[in-house]
Amino acid sequence: MKKEVRKLVFMLAASLLLLGGCGASETSKKEETGSDNKEKTYKIGVTQIVEHPSLDAAFEGFKKALEDKGLSVTYDVQIAQGDMNNNQTIANNFVADKVDLIFANSTPSALAALNATKDIPIVFTSVTDPVGAQLVKSMEEPGGNVTGTTDTHPEAIPKTVEFIDKYMDGNRVGMIYNSGEQNSVAQVEIVKKAMEGTDLEIVPVSVSTSAEVKQAAESLVGKVDCFYIITDNTVVSALESVIQVANNEDIPLFVGELDSVKRGGFAAYGFDYYDIGYEAGEMAAEILEGKKKPSDLPVQYPQKLKLQINKKAAEEMGVELNKEWETMAEYIE
Repeated sequence: MKKEVRKLVFMLAASLLLLGGCGASETSKKEETGSDNKEKTYKIGVTQIVEHPSLDAAFEGFKKALEDKGLSVTYDVQIAQGDMNNNQTIANNFVADKVDLIFANSTPSALAALNATKDIPIVFTSVTDPVGAQLVKSMEEPGGNVTGTTDTHPEAIPKTVEFIDKYMDGNRVGMIYNSGEQNSVAQVEIVKKAMEGTDLEIVPVSVSTSAEVKQAAESLVGKVDCFYIITDNTVVSALESVIQVANNEDIPLFVGELDSVKRGGFAAYGFDYYDIGYEAGEMAAEILEGKKKPSDLPVQYPQKLKLQINKKAAEEMGVELNKEWETMAEYIE
């Protein structure tokens, strides 16, 4: 009987040692593989003032950059529909939800986000004048919790003005913009400066909503020789209204970005918004991974600039194609 008891105690002790060994091995394995630390899923609040192809393309580029970096991300996408009150509410809600980062796609969106928080990182794109809008202290040293990519190439507006001056008949340039958008006001001032020393003059019309755009375009018929629509969110969201008037009245329509050329604008010196969105996404990845702070990342300009001309739009607007343009421009149908 004693032998059986000793045998039972021995077997129990051996079992306990075996179990203890398994537990130690499993813990060690977790430490080696990091399986206790599951891949972090970051929550990004996306705020966009309106929906239009350029802004949408920028967001697609942003997402692709984070995907390429291998980050796990969920997005809360909110569109303000051009309403500044909605815009601020969206930003405030993101702060209340404690998102890991805010992606602000437009100047008004970025301003609302900055007004809502000085703690949560903000990465913007599609912003024309980050310094003038007081989003950053300087392009090289943004400071604070904000950085991103601008949608203004330093040569885009001057080259457009130069093209109009050299190749277009007449000197009156109709510009429709929302004077409530700081980015638009800044661009109009750049256009005026670029026109110095030429015979060109601006004929401006201000709008407050996209519903006013067609009437504004019609009011310029007979008063202008061409249209120049800058990257104004309000007007670009209703660009088809201007295209219709331009086609009906044979008024060449210059635009501020390539997506608007594809939609029916005659010509633009521009770049792909997808690219500046992608660059913003790369910056966001560095911030989320803790490699950089927004203040460490200079604001980036678009890297590529090209002249694009829409042949079909040229025909609709009564523009005869110049052979010189063949070596200057990329044609689309």
